[in-house]
Amino acid sequence: MIRPLLLAILAPAFFLLTFSSAPAATAPPATHTLKGDLTLDRAVEIALRQNPSILKAIQQIELTRGQIIEVRAQALPHLTLTGDYSQQQKTLIQRSGRGNSGSANTVTASQFSSIPGVTPSAAQQVSGVVNDSLQSATQNQVRGGGLGDKSWQVTVQATQVLYAGGQVRAAIKIAKFAEDSSYFSLRDTVDATIATVRAQFYTVLLNRALIKVQEESVQLLADQLKDQQNRFDAGTVPRFNVLQAEVALANQQPVLLSAKNAYVIAEYQLAKTLGIDPGPQGQTTYHAVGELSVIERPLGLNNAIQLALERRPFLKVQRLTILIQKEQIKVALAGYKPQINANGGYETRNSSLSTDLDDVVNGWFFGVSGQWNIFDGLQTYGKVQQARASFESAKVNYDDSVHQVELEVQQAYANLQTARETIRSQQKTVESALEALRLSSERLAAGAGTQLDVLNAQVQLTTARSTELQARANYNSALAEFDRATATDTIYAETFDDPLTRGRVPRAIPVKSVDSSKKAR
Repeated sequence: MIRPLLLAILAPAFFLLTFSSAPAATAPPATHTLKGDLTLDRAVEIALRQNPSILKAIQQIELTRGQIIEVRAQALPHLTLTGDYSQQQKTLIQRSGRGNSGSANTVTASQFSSIPGVTPSAAQQVSGVVNDSLQSATQNQVRGGGLGDKSWQVTVQATQVLYAGGQVRAAIKIAKFAEDSSYFSLRDTVDATIATVRAQFYTVLLNRALIKVQEESVQLLADQLKDQQNRFDAGTVPRFNVLQAEVALANQQPVLLSAKNAYVIAEYQLAKTLGIDPGPQGQTTYHAVGELSVIERPLGLNNAIQLALERRPFLKVQRLTILIQKEQIKVALAGYKPQINANGGYETRNSSLSTDLDDVVNGWFFGVSGQWNIFDGLQTYGKVQQARASFESAKVNYDDSVHQVELEVQQAYANLQTARETIRSQQKTVESALEALRLSSERLAAGAGTQLDVLNAQVQLTTARSTELQARANYNSALAEFDRATATDTIYAETFDDPLTRGRVPRAIPVKSVDSSKKAR
C-alpha cells in the first residue's frame, strides 16, 4: 500500500526535480494544522511534501546543479566586453613637451662642422634649419593625439582553454557524480523518513490501544470493588476484601494516566515528523486511523542482505564518493602538465594621431598563451598524495558501510522474527488469561475461590494483552526498519550506471497478504 502511493507522489516530483531547473517546483509548503482522520498512507504523503529533512535534501540537489554549471563553465569559451575612457589636464602634456624640446630636440653647429667639406658658416645655417624643424614637429606633437588629453577604447575578447591536463574534464565528472550523490542522499532521506513515519504511526496506535486495555482493566477493578463492597455490606466477606480491591484499583489508575500521556507524546512526535502543528494549546486535532496488523515477508536473510547491497542509496553514495575521489586524483595530476589558452577579439579606440575623439581606429587581435610549472616546490606532489589518500579512505569507508548495512538488515530481520514469535505465543496467552479470569470470577462468586485469584488473573490478562500489542507494534516498526535497510519500500527511476548492478535486472521483494487473524484490541 505504501509502494503504489509513493510512486504516485514521487514520480512527478522526482521528474521535476531531476529534469527541471525551476526553483518554484521545490518551494516548501507552509506548516499547517492537520484535522480529521489520518491514515498511514496520508501520513507518508504529508511527510514527503513537508518533512524538513526531505526539503533540505531537495535544496541540496539544486546546490549541486549550480556547481555543475559553475564547473562546466571552465570548458566553455568566455566572452568579455571591456571599455575605457581617460582624461588628464593639458598642462601635464605641455610641460612634458617643453622639457623634451629643450634637450632631446636641439642640435648644435659643431655636429655638422665635423662633416668633411662642410664649412662652419654652412654648419651654422644647417643647424638653425634643423632646430626650427624639430621645434615645429614637437609643437605639432603636443597638439596631436599622441599627447592628447582624452582617450577611449572598447574591446571584445574571447578566451578558451585549449588544454588543461585533463583537469576540466575531471572536474565536470566530479560535479556530475556530486549531483547523483545528492539525488541518492535524497532517496536515503526519503526512505528514512518513511520508516520513521511508519514507526511513529504504529506507536500512536499502540499507545491508544494500551489506553483501551488499561481502561478495561480499571473498569474490571472498579466492578470488582463494587462487588466486594456489596458483599461486605451484606456481611458475606470481610473488610479486607474491600480494602484489597481499593488498593488494586488505585494502583491501576497511574498506569492508565501514564498510557494517556505516552499517547499524547507519540502524537506530538508524529506531528513533528510530518511538519505540521500539533494543534491549538498542544491538543492534537488529527485522529490516527489504522490497525496493528501483521504482514508476512517470505524473504530469506541472505537474499535480503544481497538486495540491500544492491539497492541501498546510502551505499550508492559511498560508491559515488569513490568515483569522485578517483577523479580528484586526475585533477591533482593536472598540475604536472602544461595549460594552454587561446584568446582573440576586436578592439575599437580613438586615433593616437588626432585630438578628435571621433577619429576611430579598429581591428582584430589573436593570441595563444601557455604555462608549464617546471617546479612548484612539490606543491602538486603534495596534492596528489592527498587525493590518493582520500581515494583509499573512501574505499575503506565503503567497506565499513557494507558491514553497517549488513548489520542493520540482520538486526531488523532478528527483530521481525522475535516479534512474530512473541505475537504467536501471546495470542494463546491472552486466550488462557481470559479463561482464567472467567473461572476465578465464577469460583469467587460460588465461594470456592479467593479475591486474590481474581486480581492475579486480571493482572495476567492485562499483561498478556499489553505484551501482544507491544509485539505487534514492534513487528511493524521492525518491518519499517527492514524495508528501509533493504530499500524495498520505495521504487525510483535509476539513472546511475552502478558498477555493482551493471547488467543485472532489478529485483523486487515479494509481499504477502495481511494476516488479519488477530487485530489490535
